[in-house]
Amino acid sequence: QLDLTQNAIFSIACLLNMTPDHLDRHGGMEGYIAAKKRIFRRGAMPQHAVIGIDSAPTVTIAGALEKAGHWQVTKISSEGRVDGGVYVLNGVLYDDLDGLDEAVCDLMPIQTLPGYHNWQNAAAAYACCRHLGLEPDVIAAGLASFPGLAHRQQIVARYKRINFVNDSKATNADAASKALGSYPRIFWIAGGKAKDGGLNGLERLMDRVRHAYLIGDAANDFSAWCEGKCAYSVCHTMDKAVSEATALAVKERKESVILLSPACASFDQFESFEQRGEVFAATVEDVIRTRQQMLEAQQ
Repeated sequence: QLDLTQNAIFSIACLLNMTPDHLDRHGGMEGYIAAKKRIFRRGAMPQHAVIGIDSAPTVTIAGALEKAGHWQVTKISSEGRVDGGVYVLNGVLYDDLDGLDEAVCDLMPIQTLPGYHNWQNAAAAYACCRHLGLEPDVIAAGLASFPGLAHRQQIVARYKRINFVNDSKATNADAASKALGSYPRIFWIAGGKAKDGGLNGLERLMDRVRHAYLIGDAANDFSAWCEGKCAYSVCHTMDKAVSEATALAVKERKESVILLSPACASFDQFESFEQRGEVFAATVEDVIRTRQQMLEAQQ
């Protein structure tokens, strides 16, 4: 959308990260970076740039804006201390905007904000709200009450010791890596219409995956990738994947997550990632209801 925006000027502009995506549209990474930098057009009013510095391109952008001097730059990080900025360290959000380096809130107990990427989101939201004049305790209360977003690591049900998480928005491997890095024991539903690179880059996270359930057009190709990395089943359809994942997770009697994080586009079986997530949630509901009915019939 920024690529199509000709005149928009912002008093607060936020850039979280920069990882490869949509490169066919932008002609490569340089074009993609140029499109995102359009958010930092100069205006007549005071302007704040909130920039995540956990990726190399955004570090460069932050430095260039600071050097130019037209924007007040606030650096944020979910991975380490940032002098004069906002950062998260061991799950605790710190505010050093006024040089006080104060711990504001513990993000670890907030179930709707798991993982480093959500800690980065929280730091960015906090910085923006501070620039808008909100007090730290008010922002902290808002973070603690955040209900989460549909299709983005959305907890849609809990059954036995299992959380069912809808991360249908994860349409490539990089996006899926964020959810896979957020939970220690995962029954992973992946697949759809694969993007360039497939699942490459996710190797380091496979020790978290107890079993993968592969659906859609990519199922057979993904099975070859999973060979030797994690246990897997080629299910093709959502209902089979959810049913098989639930059966094994219940049998193992441990705290687990059944995670839909497809690392694929949805257009092989669904109209959109939203519909895919809705089908997942409805299927989970059906599977839980069926299992409960079966238990009641046995009693």
